[in-house]
Amino acid sequence: MSKNKTYKIILSGGGTGGHIYPAIAIANELKLRFPNAEFLFVGAKDRMEMEKVPQAGYKIKGLWITGIQRKLTLKNLIFPFKLINSLWNARKIVKQFKPDVAIGTGGFASGPLLQVAASKGIPSLIQEQNSYPGITNKLLSKKVQKICVAYNDLERFFSKDKIIKTGNPVRQDLLDIHSKRTAAIKHFNLVEDKKTLLVLGGSLGAKAINELLKNELDFLQTQQVQIIWQTGKLYYDDYKINGDIKHVQVHQFINNMDYAYAAADFIISRAGAGSVSELCIVGKPVVFVPSPYVAEDHQTKNAKAIVDVNAALMIAQEDLEVDFKNKFSQLVASKEKQQQLSENIRKLALVNATKEIVDEVEKLLKQ
Repeated sequence: MSKNKTYKIILSGGGTGGHIYPAIAIANELKLRFPNAEFLFVGAKDRMEMEKVPQAGYKIKGLWITGIQRKLTLKNLIFPFKLINSLWNARKIVKQFKPDVAIGTGGFASGPLLQVAASKGIPSLIQEQNSYPGITNKLLSKKVQKICVAYNDLERFFSKDKIIKTGNPVRQDLLDIHSKRTAAIKHFNLVEDKKTLLVLGGSLGAKAINELLKNELDFLQTQQVQIIWQTGKLYYDDYKINGDIKHVQVHQFINNMDYAYAAADFIISRAGAGSVSELCIVGKPVVFVPSPYVAEDHQTKNAKAIVDVNAALMIAQEDLEVDFKNKFSQLVASKEKQQQLSENIRKLALVNATKEIVDEVEKLLKQ
């Protein structure tokens, strides 16, 4: 297969970092293999991909599309018009660009684009990050040739002969975090022999996790931990602390995530698919607090898949007040439990996901 061939590759995924990041990772790996390839992303107008994709160096076109709201709203009444408009524009984009392959990583925009590409006979692949697929990928699964997944037991939703278990693309700088611990402690200005708790609420932040931390700071001080707390950009102003609480650092966003993970002894996190995949590679004891606000409650299902094999703890958001102190103090007190969770979650890591997904894309290009 010629490295110099000028393939045309179209990718679509977005709405949240969890869909955008895998699409960019796949494009980067394809670019390494085919430096002359031409790439085009398709996203949803006014969502974060319109900013993040150009920052990563790729062209993007936006469709006028949103998801269906779960309650009756005005947005739902205009949904059919948005869908027709998006299918019409997706058709125009595909006709002009003439892609050799189409790749979807989930999110609203990937629906119309992959639907059009597959119906025109363009070899197509979707990547499903979650343990419970969203509606877009369930509908598309009938049309595409390959479905790359990160969890077992997805035969319930997809045709068995299309499924390849690859895992989710993750940041490559996480593969070697254990060697970065000393540098990480210095970077965050931490106390060397004190345990560190890292708190993450996803790229936008999680109000419930931020509230929990604010309410339990006194308790956490009794647990002798220092805290790296990422509030997310929506909440930073509400929770930033004046320098009077020792051993607590509040960040709106953490750029050096590899260092944050390297410094951590315990992690509290949401359970989006990307976060879960990263945490398997990181291999530290995790307490998942899944977001109850996502479609199909897929974060709870993602976390449960890990908890069921004794590889993490989970506290439902509505149980935080009752359960948190008890569960967290037991974890801090038990070296044995910490070790068990670390070993078990590491066994679930799929470190070559991006390469394996791109291997499947290559096979489609050969056809």
